[in-house]
Amino acid sequence: MSTPSVVHRLSAAINAEAHELRPALSGFLLFFCLFAGYFMLRPIRESMGIAAGVENLQWLFTATFFVMLAAVPLFAWLSSHVPRLHFVDWVYGFFCLNLLGFSVLFLLQGDSAWLARVFYVWISVYNLFVVSVAWSLMADVFDSAQAKRLFAFIAAGASVGGLVGPALSALLVGSLGESGLMLLAALLLGAALALKFSLMRWREIGGAGRPGAAPAESTRRPVPGNPFSGLTRVMQSPYLLGIAGFVVLLATVTTFLYFEQARLVAELFPDRAAQVRVFGIIDVVVQAGALLSQLFITGRLAQKLGVRVLLAIVPLLVGVGFIGLALMPSFAVLAALMIVRRIGEYAFVRPGREMLFAPLDAESKYKAKNVIDTVVYRAGDAISGWGKTALDMFGQGAGLVAVAGAICALLWGYLGWQLGKQADRRTEMSGVAEVGYAGT
Repeated sequence: MSTPSVVHRLSAAINAEAHELRPALSGFLLFFCLFAGYFMLRPIRESMGIAAGVENLQWLFTATFFVMLAAVPLFAWLSSHVPRLHFVDWVYGFFCLNLLGFSVLFLLQGDSAWLARVFYVWISVYNLFVVSVAWSLMADVFDSAQAKRLFAFIAAGASVGGLVGPALSALLVGSLGESGLMLLAALLLGAALALKFSLMRWREIGGAGRPGAAPAESTRRPVPGNPFSGLTRVMQSPYLLGIAGFVVLLATVTTFLYFEQARLVAELFPDRAAQVRVFGIIDVVVQAGALLSQLFITGRLAQKLGVRVLLAIVPLLVGVGFIGLALMPSFAVLAALMIVRRIGEYAFVRPGREMLFAPLDAESKYKAKNVIDTVVYRAGDAISGWGKTALDMFGQGAGLVAVAGAICALLWGYLGWQLGKQADRRTEMSGVAEVGYAGT
């Protein structure tokens, strides 16, 4: 079989045009590296959160929010002074050094309770930043029409990484230990950075849109604005405010489920090794389901029914699941709901959410998006964490939490439908042309 024939067959299989195959594969591999590294460390994070006390999780969420609040202006300052072409280099390089530092600390003081708490907060910050930057890069490289076709496949790289990461953790933790796993995660982050160069090169030579088309904004200049312009942009744009509200409701639903999962796992599986095993099994099931959906459903669903369906279908299912949890509050029901919610987020919600940013300008893609993905998300975590604690004080068990979760899920779905309609209309009206300020 000739090389052009292979390229066309592979392109058709992932819903890409021939000239988009290489960057789509690069994006897939970039997310594979990020998520394989993160999911190697995720079971460690979850067990450390339980070790600190389930009743103290809201404090860890609050600490994460304040660390994020301090980090975002520094992130925005960096993006205003470093050309977009090299911005990811600085961010990923910084986090590589962090991972190397934690590797040494865990080698020397692996049993420290305070080190466990610091690592829990740090990895929560790390995950949001590296993933947010990666999606900013994708929104910068691909236009709106390409995003609808390719983002699901690119996100599938995260699901494959999410399957491989826990497997590597289980296979290697005995020989490498927690310190060695952090070194391996640093190497995978370095590989993701190398793939970023391939994507930016494709964009620079005019890959976005049709072959030979010049990109609308030069990546050789920093993103305009000051360290707080991302927040200002969000506050001035109803469209971006809507995305922020969508993220807060997503975080609220996720936090309610996360706290209930931690409580039930701590009660039913007191042994730390058993806890890691349970979290690992859930991760494998989630990533396998998300991968199948991303490869065969998401992209085609977005093309035929629009972004609004991607953003509304999962909240609707989660709302129904919360009602089931209120009627039958058991670990089996909770685990099933967690799996549906996480598969739906990876396969539909996250790609759909990133499609909302594809037609926007650079400042919205990097600065405003980062504020929403980090500060707004962790603010939602912190507020809902304390809200969950307040609901528990009423002593109604999981029932009251489930009712509150169902209401939040339905509001989340309604807002997702409205945002998706705007995004679909924007794409239809502007074709593949990039729009400027998101002030609709």
